[in-house]
Amino acid sequence: MTIALRCAVTACCCLLSSPVLASALAIAVHDGAGKALADVVLYAEPDGAAALPKTLKPAQIEQRGLKFLPLVSVIQVGSQIAFPNNDKVRHHIYSFSPAKKFDQKLYSGVAAAPQVFDKAGTVVLGCNIHDRMIAYVKVLDTPYFAKSDADGVARIELPAAGNYTVRAWHYRMAAAGAGSEQLVAVKPGEASTAVAFKLVLKAPVDGDAAPGS
Repeated sequence: MTIALRCAVTACCCLLSSPVLASALAIAVHDGAGKALADVVLYAEPDGAAALPKTLKPAQIEQRGLKFLPLVSVIQVGSQIAFPNNDKVRHHIYSFSPAKKFDQKLYSGVAAAPQVFDKAGTVVLGCNIHDRMIAYVKVLDTPYFAKSDADGVARIELPAAGNYTVRAWHYRMAAAGAGSEQLVAVKPGEASTAVAFKLVLKAPVDGDAAPGS
């Protein structure tokens, strides 16, 4: 192989592996009144029967100021979550949710071991000692997810162009599926595809929106 040809092949390989060719979803979420909505879990599932890659990343939900922080977490099935207690009092964490039932006994400091979330679904956390404490964990099969920020904005990096079902979930959604799902066509060569959701929410319950979440 000549030097010129070798350089051309190398440049081509670099171009094909460049993140410039990657695709993404740029998502904006608002409530029924048009207000930007934070803490919305957004996730994309590609069409087809191909196996989804596992990109497990450990997460952490701390207890501080008699609150769970963050209020909403999103992980892929099989991931671990640690529950350090940074309060001066002890906590007793539990979940009765079908996706993950557990009972982490009264403790302070760092708990003995993280919990593994091995089933997709929504997990609601509480504390047996402090009834006002609540948190939500969305456990997903897909690794393509994000959570909206204070401006109601999120970005999901995708492996390639194609058709994706994009879903939105919020812990106060009035009904699953009511404007919370879209089929999105991501075109080749587009750095990002804009997606917008407008979700109808139920009235807040005291303790739902913990400050600092």
